[in-house]
Amino acid sequence: MAHTFSLATLVTVLALTTAAHAQSPAPESPPPSAEAAQPLVDLYTDEDAQATLDARLIALKTVLRLTPEQEKLWLPVEEAIRQAAKNAAGRAADRAEAEPAQDFLDVLERLAGAEAARAADLTSVITAARPLVAALSVEQKRRIPAFLGMTDDAGRPQPTLELWIFEAEQE
Repeated sequence: MAHTFSLATLVTVLALTTAAHAQSPAPESPPPSAEAAQPLVDLYTDEDAQATLDARLIALKTVLRLTPEQEKLWLPVEEAIRQAAKNAAGRAADRAEAEPAQDFLDVLERLAGAEAARAADLTSVITAARPLVAALSVEQKRRIPAFLGMTDDAGRPQPTLELWIFEAEQE
């Protein structure tokens, strides 16, 4: 009988302490610190974008394996790509600060403006690249499209926004 009383007492005590604990208010957690509000991964900065562009241009030159004669034709291509990327970043910054679109026509107008601007930038890159591409071998030319992010989608036009030159506008 003593064992039954002890076991019953133990069960009752456990039940009461559990119930009392469940009803007590939870301790207040400290307010989140400034560090806690920071993102887990730092945001992509302008400096990061520049480093990425530098790396891609170096990689493109490496993939092409330019001869000394072809190397002389590289600088205008690099400058045009850098300008196109800079313009894309500027458009992205302008879009981030723009007033919200009032209706779908505003959205379409902004899309048209961005496409026209990317077309002008891409035309500048093409113009700068023509002399270099004319001097490349078939093997060198074959390497360029995939490196730029171009796809072959059954002959359909590829949106310019998919090219890494314009990645700053993909936000």
